[in-house]
Amino acid sequence: MSLRRRDVDQWMRHRLLPVELRRRVIEAERYHWAATRGVNEEMLLQNLPEDLQRDIRRHLFEFVNLFKLVKKVWIFNLMDEQILDAFCEKLKQKIYIKGSEVLYAGGPVEKMVFIVRGKLESIGHDGTMEALSEGNVCGEELLTWFLEHSSVSKDGRKIKISGQHLISNRTVRCLTNVEAFSLSAADLEQVTSLLARNLRNPLVQGAIRYQSPYWRALAATRIQVAWRYRQKCLKHSKTSHSNHS
Repeated sequence: MSLRRRDVDQWMRHRLLPVELRRRVIEAERYHWAATRGVNEEMLLQNLPEDLQRDIRRHLFEFVNLFKLVKKVWIFNLMDEQILDAFCEKLKQKIYIKGSEVLYAGGPVEKMVFIVRGKLESIGHDGTMEALSEGNVCGEELLTWFLEHSSVSKDGRKIKISGQHLISNRTVRCLTNVEAFSLSAADLEQVTSLLARNLRNPLVQGAIRYQSPYWRALAATRIQVAWRYRQKCLKHSKTSHSNHS
């Protein structure tokens, strides 16, 4: 840890990082070391045989109850173990410190994050807030977006994703240090292409939308807009009727 700290200090001085950025880097390094004991697991696993990698990942996921966490999302309750294995093999451990933004309004949604421990808040563009903690997921709208902006080949096996990007309409900020597992947009696209037929199931898509805080917030916003529009029309209709009278 002392050697690592020395290297980081030298790098920060070389890059002339301001004091506040240095403080955040040191805090992130300290929390990351506490969670991983300084071992780069991904680099370590890459050098092992694929079957051994798979068995180790399963052990690690069972250790943190990740399979149980993943299955809290309805979509994964509708899938068999083989599909869950393919999905979980792509997950990477992520560490966020207090104050970090996992997603920010107006920025691209580039990952799907499963929260293992810690507390976060999700703030919509309209100011609506929702608390997130252990067992919750953020960025899950990316999966539905991939399905809606893709085309399935004739054999039903491959999904071609359009060149567009999903833009976040909310900011997800850490209220405490957070430990999580994430799936990048590129890996999610790869998994989606492997599971094209299963993910096209209406029950699966319905589960995503029903459980997702993103889609619930979006639905609530649209209902409010429709209600205000109707109230405005009714008011206008009454005013016109009074004028004609």
